[in-house]
Amino acid sequence: MAMSVSEISVMVGDLLDDTAIPKNIRRALSEAKVRLDGSDEDNVKISAAIYIIESITEDINMPPHARTQIWAIISALESLNEQRSG
Repeated sequence: MAMSVSEISVMVGDLLDDTAIPKNIRRALSEAKVRLDGSDEDNVKISAAIYIIESITEDINMPPHARTQIWAIISALESLNEQRSG
């Protein structure tokens, strides 16, 4: 079963609390969380968050544990997006 937007937002929030993650990556995650918590329609929120988070996936300064979590978040968002559009 796919996660909800609010559950994914919590996952993003957990990463924001990780001080081992560089500030530029946390800034993008914070922007994605704001979009997920916003009042737009779910498909708009999800698409915006995917776009923002994908922009940081290749950052060479990202710790390996964060990269794993970020890919899990993207996967959950894409799964939710497919469920909503399908």
